[in-house]
Parts: sequence; structure tokens; C-alpha cells
Amino acid sequence: MRVLITGTDTGVGKTWVGCALALALQSAGKQVVTVKPVETGCSGAPGDKEDGVLLARATGQAQPTHAIFRLAEQMPPTLASDRSGITIDFDALVLKIERFAESAEYLLVEGAGGLLLPVTWEWNMVDVARALGACALVVGVDRLGTINHTLLTLSALELAGVPCAGVVLTTPETVDQSTGSNAAAIAQLSGLDRVVAAPRTAYPDRTDAMRAVVAWLGRIPTGGPADGWTVGRVG
Repeated sequence: MRVLITGTDTGVGKTWVGCALALALQSAGKQVVTVKPVETGCSGAPGDKEDGVLLARATGQAQPTHAIFRLAEQMPPTLASDRSGITIDFDALVLKIERFAESAEYLLVEGAGGLLLPVTWEWNMVDVARALGACALVVGVDRLGTINHTLLTLSALELAGVPCAGVVLTTPETVDQSTGSNAAAIAQLSGLDRVVAAPRTAYPDRTDAMRAVVAWLGRIPTGGPADGWTVGRVG
């Protein structure tokens, strides 16, 4: 199974969800490889706070150990690559991801920023998902505005013909009056039956991760919804 972990925006918790999902799948005995195709704001040697590094450490994989393309400027990949003089070849990037995924049952690919953020001037993360034959897991923040942002992202996926596996809403730093009600609203409006609001800890351990994957996939036997997770369902 191939999953693009995409977001409604930057800073919504994609890496946290990716690590949680990777840890949970491994705990369930699955072979998992995580890949961050492009990461910006990276300079010098790969550091502990980089998304690509965190994802790789969650699985303990040999390769890749960081994002495939690490760009110094903290800006969209197209602009960052232009400034750095680094050319991102889309076809070569997809082939490299394919090679990393050869021995894995699950390939988790974390996008940069939101779904339509361009990787090159011609291609974005939707194109990556289509090239890999991946479904998408959408990550947003459980706060005011997320209904609109999430529905826009789901519409773009539908238009591109990329199946959506579900939506995860992470806990915001500051809750508002909508927090806790957005998952059910998105489920009702979109027709998806896998929309969850997830309590976001500092870093997912294997127990928290198992609960996460149960809530999202619904394929591991459980007596009910994962503890602390709110599942929004239609009907």
C-alpha cells in the first residue's frame, strides 16, 4: 500500500502523523519505508528536527535517512530550488522513491506544505501520488477554518482521481470553539467515514501509534474507537 501524507497547509502535523503511522504499522508486523521527497529550510548536515530525519528514525530504515532533496531556503520547493541552482527532475524523483519502496509493504510519502504546493514548476504532490499509484491521507488542524481547507483539499484529490484514505485532524496549540466538532462536520459534508481528531503528544510512542492506526485504517481488530480519538462518521 502506498500512502501520500498530505496537508491542508504547512505545519499541520504531517510528520507527527507519518511517524505515528509508521510506528503502528511496524508494531503490527508490517514492513514500512518512509520518504520525504523534498524538504526546505535545510542547511548543513541533516539535523534532528528535519521531517525526513524524523520519519526515517521512526522506522529505523537504512535508506533514505533524510529528505531526497534538502533545500536551504525556507520557501516553496520551486523557489528554493531556483535559488540554490538545484534542478528537481520529477521522473528521476519518482523512480528513486520507487526504488526505496521495493522491499516494503507500506510506502509512506510525506509531502511538503499543502497538497498543491509545486515540487517543480510543472508538477506537484498530486502528480507524485498519481505517479506512485498512492492514496492520500489528509492532515489538518482541528480549529476554525479547517472545514473549508479540508474540503478544498478533498475536492482537489477527487478532481485528480487520487483516492482519499481518510482525514486526521491534529490538536491545535490553542483550541477554539470549533475544536472537537470539526471531524464530524467534515465526515458529514464529505461522505468520508474515516475522519478522526487525534490528540497530539510531543512524539508518538508505539502504543499511541497503534491507537492512531486503528482509528485511521480500521483494519486491526479493536473493541471500539481508539482511546482519546474522536471519529466522525456519516449517518
